[in-house]
Amino acid sequence: MIVITGGAGMIGSIIAWHLNTKLGIDDLIITDRIQHEDQWQNLVHRNYIEYLDKDQLFDFLEDNTEVTAVIHMGAISATTERDFNKLVETNIHYSQDLWAWCAEREVPFFYASSAATYGAGEKGYNDASITGLRPLNGYGYSKHFFDQWVLKQVADHQPTPPAWAGFKFFNVYGPNEYHKERMASVAFHTFNQFKETGTMKLFKGTKAGVEDGMQLRDFIYVKDAANVVAHFLSASFTANPAPNGIYNIGTGQARSFKDLATNVMTSMGQAPHITY
Repeated sequence: MIVITGGAGMIGSIIAWHLNTKLGIDDLIITDRIQHEDQWQNLVHRNYIEYLDKDQLFDFLEDNTEVTAVIHMGAISATTERDFNKLVETNIHYSQDLWAWCAEREVPFFYASSAATYGAGEKGYNDASITGLRPLNGYGYSKHFFDQWVLKQVADHQPTPPAWAGFKFFNVYGPNEYHKERMASVAFHTFNQFKETGTMKLFKGTKAGVEDGMQLRDFIYVKDAANVVAHFLSASFTANPAPNGIYNIGTGQARSFKDLATNVMTSMGQAPHITY
């Protein structure tokens, strides 16, 4: 039995899809706190045993000894969230409690970190070291704090899950992100804005040497991201699990907003039209 927190979200629901369709795993427990009125639709074609509100999860875990892994994708992921107490409670304390539960019961634990931990990237994007990173918002900092806490648990020889990994997701795009509204990807906004208006408005260049629409990001398709998580999960059930650690999850190649938007519009069979 595998628990997926944030299972009604974009990445969580696609992980469930991957486990269902690629690995034949249906004994899933989905937990979330659905806030968008249509977000339940992300679960319609998923096979799972039970859906729980996030606050019901620990009571469930106390009564169920058959949980074999926890995939922790649940979080407050809005970079615009200003209530830091909420971020601490959900993104740090809740995650620490899940880690502790998995460590005590020797259950593999895989969680979502974020490329937002890198801030403006002045320290680079090397997942081998997280020292000195300066996130630009509360969300990024909450993820960075938990990453630091995890590594300190390991360094201090505290109890840890038998297999674990943190995934620093870069700019994920693809199906099941409509509920993210303003936080949805450039690909999502391009498709909808171009369909409605016949154009896509991108950011003007804001730095010297950066032309309009040429801001760079590492965009990764959500099904590719889910495949990575599934790889770590599957390996944890073997005699040769993947090395524990914190990993970047991206393509390794930055692309411009303009390039991505142009490709989306071209895939729609239309001549691209971009304004700034």
